[in-house]
Amino acid sequence: MTYDYDLFVIGAGSGGVRASRISSSLGAKVAIAEEFRVGGTCVIRGCVPKKLFVYASHFSEDFEDAANYGWTVPKVSHDWKKLIANKDKEIDRLNGIYHTILSNNNVELYLNRAEIVDKNTVRVGDKTVTAKYILIATGGTPVMPEIPGIEHAISSNEVFHLEDFPKRVVVVGGGYIAVEFAGIFNGLGADVIQLYRGEQILRGFDHHVQKMVAQEITKKGVDLRTQSNPAKIEKTATGLLVTLEDGSTLEADTVMYATGRSANTDGVGLEGVGVELKGNGAVVVDEYSKTTVDNIYAVGDVTDRIALTPVALHEGMAFAETVFGGKPRAFNHSDVPSAVFSQPPVGSVGLTEAEARAQFGDVDIYKSEFRPMKQTLTLGSEKAMVKLIVEPKSDRVVGVHIVGADAGEIIQGIGIAVKCGATKEQFDATVGVHPTLAEEIVTMREKYTGE
Repeated sequence: MTYDYDLFVIGAGSGGVRASRISSSLGAKVAIAEEFRVGGTCVIRGCVPKKLFVYASHFSEDFEDAANYGWTVPKVSHDWKKLIANKDKEIDRLNGIYHTILSNNNVELYLNRAEIVDKNTVRVGDKTVTAKYILIATGGTPVMPEIPGIEHAISSNEVFHLEDFPKRVVVVGGGYIAVEFAGIFNGLGADVIQLYRGEQILRGFDHHVQKMVAQEITKKGVDLRTQSNPAKIEKTATGLLVTLEDGSTLEADTVMYATGRSANTDGVGLEGVGVELKGNGAVVVDEYSKTTVDNIYAVGDVTDRIALTPVALHEGMAFAETVFGGKPRAFNHSDVPSAVFSQPPVGSVGLTEAEARAQFGDVDIYKSEFRPMKQTLTLGSEKAMVKLIVEPKSDRVVGVHIVGADAGEIIQGIGIAVKCGATKEQFDATVGVHPTLAEEIVTMREKYTGE
């Protein structure tokens, strides 16, 4: 049978664009559909604009530190509208780059919503096309709870487009997005209350990371309240009134929810053609990203494996090489390094201590907490932490967790070592770069015996 395309991709985010570009370079005739803007969550409304906001928010602390290093710093103020305008300009630039990437790689772009009609047919806008293979790369979307007044709250989608800077902010959630935005608003001068219904923020991270970040963001001024959750939100003449489940109330100008994301599969037509979905709407795939329909694949956040842009990129490349390159390859989701751009930031790779103990039984822990050198001439009390988890029989380092300045940058290099199976002996034999935070990774010799 002759098809219009060898591959039709639904969703032009990181995974979809990479898969389409590589597939085209391997000789496939490719089209891609996007109903919003090319670039996906990361570029348009996720990690890129979020990181720009993190940079902006950190200057308040930098100005304070500068005085202790001999700089005369005049009174400073922040222009929120200018930040938003400059951010928008950069996102527009990146959006244009993604358009160029698709065009230069002969990928036909449909700026319309796409829906699967049957396993080889896609309706895109008012047109119907056929394809030998279909790739789902529609990503995820924020989840908002069904409580009275939720329409007055915003998610991580809307936060990048607030017209005015809110002076009083309630951030609901304990994951990395919530922690990051609590730090952003706090750094830019807002009074921030962060509410989390659980016992400790950053669920899924190592317990020492959780404790350290909670301690440090509280010291910086975030009013962190665990085991707290809104029951309703009301609009008042002076802002928003948040009533908590215990009956207490809070006043805010903005309430931002960051309580999770779900796979963006509604209205794509997957179930109608036999593609199995999980209970949360995510697409079920095998190790090669194939769905329960042989010619339909899925990559990225929509599969609910590891919701990170670099993971989607690797999954997209593996898909293209498997289907069009004649080199079947399954992406290995173990030992994926990640960062949280909290303040201070987090870098992690490998297993948490709890995961390592569950997998190996006894493990060796090396942990160091210290005041970074930069803080010695400032009034700051921020602390840093480095933690190694070692499987004693093999001496292999199976987990590294860092809290402190540039943790995200540092963990990239450490991720290579962990992925290669480096041992503690090899870490110890590596000369440290002095004076840096990172040298702690190779200088710890005494095992940690605390809790």
